[in-house]
Amino acid sequence: QVQLVESGGGLVQAGGSLRLSCAASGSIFRVTAMGWYRQAPEKQRELVAHLSSGGSTNYADSVKGRFTISRDVAKNMVYLRMNSPKPEDTAVYYCAISTLGNNYWGQGTQVTVSS
Repeated sequence: QVQLVESGGGLVQAGGSLRLSCAASGSIFRVTAMGWYRQAPEKQRELVAHLSSGGSTNYADSVKGRFTISRDVAKNMVYLRMNSPKPEDTAVYYCAISTLGNNYWGQGTQVTVSS
């Protein structure tokens, strides 16, 4: 039974910083990638940050240079550091882990950036 639980969301001022955390539990094998997605009202879910099992990263153009994805293998954690967030970053942020056979999603955590 795989479970991903996001935390760290909340209200942050524009120009501040925030770190989202994703705690993974259960049996997860043959991980190919980890990522953070977000969905704002009336918009489709979009990829924010991607971390492959080999360690390579990719970011949406809108967050490149401001957000950083990382992991702590020992703690089974995935993080998203959000520096200099903007009001347009306001969304529900979802953690995801992909394996050769499945995609797993967390329930999401709300991030609201005030101007």
